Amino acid sequence: MRLLIVPLLIVACSTAPAPRPAQLSLAPATDDWTATFTVAPEEWSSTGSNPWFSLRPGDQSTFEGDGERLVITVLDETRVVDGVETRVVEEREWDEGELQEVSRNFFALSRRTNSVYYFGEEVEIYEDGQLARREGEWLAGEKGAHFGLIMPGEPLLGSRYYQEQAPGEAMDRAEVVGLAETLSTPAGEFTNCLKTQETTPLEPRSREHKLYAPGVGLIKDGGMLLVKQGNAEGGAK
Repeated sequence: MRLLIVPLLIVACSTAPAPRPAQLSLAPATDDWTATFTVAPEEWSSTGSNPWFSLRPGDQSTFEGDGERLVITVLDETRVVDGVETRVVEEREWDEGELQEVSRNFFALSRRTNSVYYFGEEVEIYEDGQLARREGEWLAGEKGAHFGLIMPGEPLLGSRYYQEQAPGEAMDRAEVVGLAETLSTPAGEFTNCLKTQETTPLEPRSREHKLYAPGVGLIKDGGMLLVKQGNAEGGAK
């Protein structure tokens, strides 16, 4: 999953989910990574943001680097996943100008803590411009999967948490390794940035770093840097 944001906005109507018991994500792991998150039903929101991650419909960020291009768009579309209304965030990725992947990610925010949680994704892989297969898909509430924490409302240095909790399929986790980073990108220079290191027990040697700027969100994803941020209809922020 490519984290925290050129396609058309898709509008879908959804009704608010019926009240349900407080959401509890049962920890599938026995290590020192936080895997249990409790959120009361009235806290959930499919719209909003914290300083590092936006669920505001229309927000769009474009990244480039190493021959790759990534466009992340917060769609004006919601989906109920595991009884919670979530916001759909679309990611489109190109390699050397050829579309490689389109994913639809499902997030919801806690009004109490301002933390954003991850409820799953649908992934399409393209070859020669054609849909070739689907892979890495998961949804909270199905096949033993539970929602994870994608971005804390108040990140703490050294905190470690699961972002995805789909045993055997997607188990990404993040550690906050910096809170005062500086980075210059084609979109500008950013200070006091949050830096995370992402790993997964499914690929023990895998390491990826991401940077987030306050009030902006994701500005560096692996080898790609933020080049433009604005509205999906073309307006700059």
